[in-house]
Amino acid sequence: MAALWNTRNLTMADAPNPFQLPNITKFKIALCQLSITSDKNQNLDRASRSIRLSVEQGAKLLVLPEMWNCPYSSDYFAKYAEDFDNRDASPTLSMLSEAACCHGITIIGGSLPEWDHGRLYNTCCIFGPDGRLKAKHRKIHLFDIDIPGEISFKESDTFTAGDQPTIVDTVGRIGIGICHDIRFPELAALYRKRGVDIICYPGAFNVSTGELLWELVQRARAVDNQLFVATCSPSRNSTGSYTTWGHSTLVGPSGEIIVTSGHEETTVIAQIDYSNIQLQRKSLPLDDQKREDIYKFIDAHELNP
Repeated sequence: MAALWNTRNLTMADAPNPFQLPNITKFKIALCQLSITSDKNQNLDRASRSIRLSVEQGAKLLVLPEMWNCPYSSDYFAKYAEDFDNRDASPTLSMLSEAACCHGITIIGGSLPEWDHGRLYNTCCIFGPDGRLKAKHRKIHLFDIDIPGEISFKESDTFTAGDQPTIVDTVGRIGIGICHDIRFPELAALYRKRGVDIICYPGAFNVSTGELLWELVQRARAVDNQLFVATCSPSRNSTGSYTTWGHSTLVGPSGEIIVTSGHEETTVIAQIDYSNIQLQRKSLPLDDQKREDIYKFIDAHELNP
């Protein structure tokens, strides 16, 4: 099957697509926590198998991890990167497109290293159930960290930051972030204002920040915006010097943990019911209680000491 994508000019609006989904409010989501090796073909085979098994269990929306076709290491990013505009040089996108079309599902394709005009991006591609590329999200907030004695990593030494938020209409309205994007509540609040039902964050938090913050920030983004948040991580036994936390998770609109994994390779599947969003917002109408008049005043004037 020919790859059905064109990566140019994919922004907040969907690419042209005659395939229309019914108004789905209840469905199953799969979070595929993959073990990553230094063999790209093996990684593609693992992902393809996880997709197939997820579909057999009824999943309609599937999320893959951050950097799943290569180890999370600056030694591998450029080597495993693909030019998304050259279908002959994009085996990962070809596999995702074919899998989405074959199984009739929406795939949030984790993230991959993308070459574009000599620059490297950390990019998530989203494929609809017809196999077409609906959007791509380039990681906006790059992860630079230096904790003496624990971890030192500077993503900005390798990647160029993205400059666009990404919303896709498929099984509901989906907002996309990648890993460190979750630390910034402004992005999630923007998605909420634009009617998003669920934010999907492929991520690879390390064990230092993961233990402290991974669950906390997911629940915060969900409860503050009264929507679903889904995260998907590589498993901890993946190849590379960067040790991931794992614990792929689905959080509901009241901040409750619906399902989560451990750190091993696994796929977790859970039911999403979008009616819970309106139920939560009706019970606790945060939008009606906001004081934009005060926030705008404070933003425009200095506070008295």
